[in-house]
Amino acid sequence: MSDFTGKVVFISGVARGQGRAHALELASRGADIIGIDICQDINSMDYPNASHADLKETIRLVEATGRRMVGRIADVRDREGLAAAFAEGHAEFGRVDIIIANAGIVRLTPSEGEQRAVVWRDIIDVNLTGVWNTIEVALPAMRQSGNGGSIVITSSSAGLKGTGSDLAGSQAYTAAKRGLVGLMQTLANEYAAEWIRVNTVHPTGVASGMTMNATMEKLFAAAGAGEGSGMTTMQNALPIDILQSTDIAKAVAWLVSDEAKFITGIALPLDAGFSVR
Repeated sequence: MSDFTGKVVFISGVARGQGRAHALELASRGADIIGIDICQDINSMDYPNASHADLKETIRLVEATGRRMVGRIADVRDREGLAAAFAEGHAEFGRVDIIIANAGIVRLTPSEGEQRAVVWRDIIDVNLTGVWNTIEVALPAMRQSGNGGSIVITSSSAGLKGTGSDLAGSQAYTAAKRGLVGLMQTLANEYAAEWIRVNTVHPTGVASGMTMNATMEKLFAAAGAGEGSGMTTMQNALPIDILQSTDIAKAVAWLVSDEAKFITGIALPLDAGFSVR
């Protein structure tokens, strides 16, 4: 198991789900964590975001591993606030070796009229521009150290394979997640000479607050009843309905480790065969 002792990781969307899993996996291997989360709901979305209590629990769990964490409330859409949060963590630890741009949102229920444009904008702003902001505020410190580094962007199986939908949320989500691949490839080419590696990961459905909520339960129930909610197209090739956040975290821990030191510019499916169906 790779040792990350002395390394510092910056993670967005750290309060629960995949973000928390990344923090705990890497902390358990010796890393210290800088983490941010919005810790409030976004009005255009149809499920609750993580709370401040969730963020405090992530901090507690990281500290229980014996490592340190600077966790702050920040919105990836707010460049100034995001930069201030990162700066606090960087001042505490003095370095950043790994960036995991993980924060994201989705809406898979209908929106009508002007609300469609709001849903589109919010998802693009969080899932695409928010990722760019996350990297932008931390990359200068990574480059200045001269130690190289690793950046992992959380895309989605939707970033590799689009499925038909008239929903603004689904269209925006797929567009953003596909856009992340282009961003990754551009950054991977630009910073390879500095030994900064950049990759995307593309999970299928993962058990988290985004997928395990009252709205999603209704959508899955409708799909099971054959009501054409669109969820019936989201099926894995392997006989597993949903992955766990720890499954993704273990794969990402390998990707940011020295064991994968020659891997950059790839879109890594963690999708139980979803993209080959």
